[in-house]
Amino acid sequence: MHLIKAIVNTGKFPVTNCYPYNLGLFKQNLEIVFTHPVTFFVGENGCGKTTLLRAIAKRCKIYIWEFAERRRYDYNPYEDNLYQAIDLDWSAENIPGSYFDARNFEFFTKILDEWATADPGQLKYFGGKSLVAQSHGQSLMSYFRSRYEIKGIYFLDEPETALSPKTQIELVRLLSQISMKGKAQFIIATHSPIILALAGATIYNFESNGIRAIPYKNSEPYIVYKNFINNVDTYLLDS
Repeated sequence: MHLIKAIVNTGKFPVTNCYPYNLGLFKQNLEIVFTHPVTFFVGENGCGKTTLLRAIAKRCKIYIWEFAERRRYDYNPYEDNLYQAIDLDWSAENIPGSYFDARNFEFFTKILDEWATADPGQLKYFGGKSLVAQSHGQSLMSYFRSRYEIKGIYFLDEPETALSPKTQIELVRLLSQISMKGKAQFIIATHSPIILALAGATIYNFESNGIRAIPYKNSEPYIVYKNFINNVDTYLLDS
C-alpha cells in the first residue's frame, strides 16, 4: 500500500455544528486502514462517503477538476475544509495520483482537447486520441486504462454513473489487473454491486456512528440487487 492509514481528528475541527463536521460519522475520531490495493466506500447518499473521499484526496495533495465556483445563496465556508483535520500514514513518501467523478469528467476532456490543439502529444497519456471524439463509456475506459498504469493513488467517486453493466465488468477486470502489479492503489465510493465484486478488496460500510469493514454479500448494493432479481416479477406491470 502507498497510503496505509487515514485518521479524521475531531480535535482539529473548527466547528462541530456545521457540515461536514456535524455528520454522525464524525462524532469521534475516525480511523481508516488500507490493507488491499483496492478499498471501497459504500453507504446511502448523505452518509459522508464522498465527503471523506474528497477530503482524503485533497490531503494527498491531489487536484480535483471541477467547474468554476458560482455564487451561492447559502454559502458554507467550511464545506471543503475537512481535509485539514485528516492525518495520513504513508508507507514511504506521498505519491501523485488523480480524482475522478463523472460530473466533472466531461469538463476535463474538453480542457484536454484544448491542450491537444497546441500539443497533440498530450493525448498519448490518455489512450492516444481525443476523449471528446469517443462515446462517454469509451472515453472513460480509455482514460482509466492509460492513467492507472502510472504509479499512484487513485480516487473514484461512483464511476458506475456513466458505465453500462458490461463496461462496469470491464472496469473490475482492469482494476484487478492493475492492482496486482503493485504500482497503483484505489479508493472508490460506489453503489454498484458489480464493481464491489472485485476479489479481495476491502469494503467499508458507512453508518451513522462510524464505518466498519464488511463482506461483499453483506453490502447493501448486493442485497438490494439480489432481492430485486429474485423478486423481479413483483415489479413488472401487467401487460
